[in-house]
Amino acid sequence: MKKRTRNILIKFFVTPEENALIEKNMALLGTENRSAFLRKMAIDGHVIKLNLSELKEARSLLRRTSDNFNQLARRVNANGRVYDEDIAYMRASLDRIWDAMNRIMQTLSKLS
Repeated sequence: MKKRTRNILIKFFVTPEENALIEKNMALLGTENRSAFLRKMAIDGHVIKLNLSELKEARSLLRRTSDNFNQLARRVNANGRVYDEDIAYMRASLDRIWDAMNRIMQTLSKLS
């Protein structure tokens, strides 16, 4: 039989309410291995699983806006003109980035 690398057993008692919280936190992380979850919590103190969809959206908005700024800069360098529509579009793009970043920061602030 294979020798266990973890050979020290640790036991502790919890109330039904505490057990429900442990199960809820395990479900939030998508883990079913109670030992691994409790070991991680005992060693690291906390486990955070981030939903990165808003960060991916912000990155996408930033990339598109950056591309648009570069296109605008090339056009200005070519003909020396800036159009009001371009400025309005870029302003709206920056506003969308700021909105996305504010949502991300609000979500992260709830973790502390």
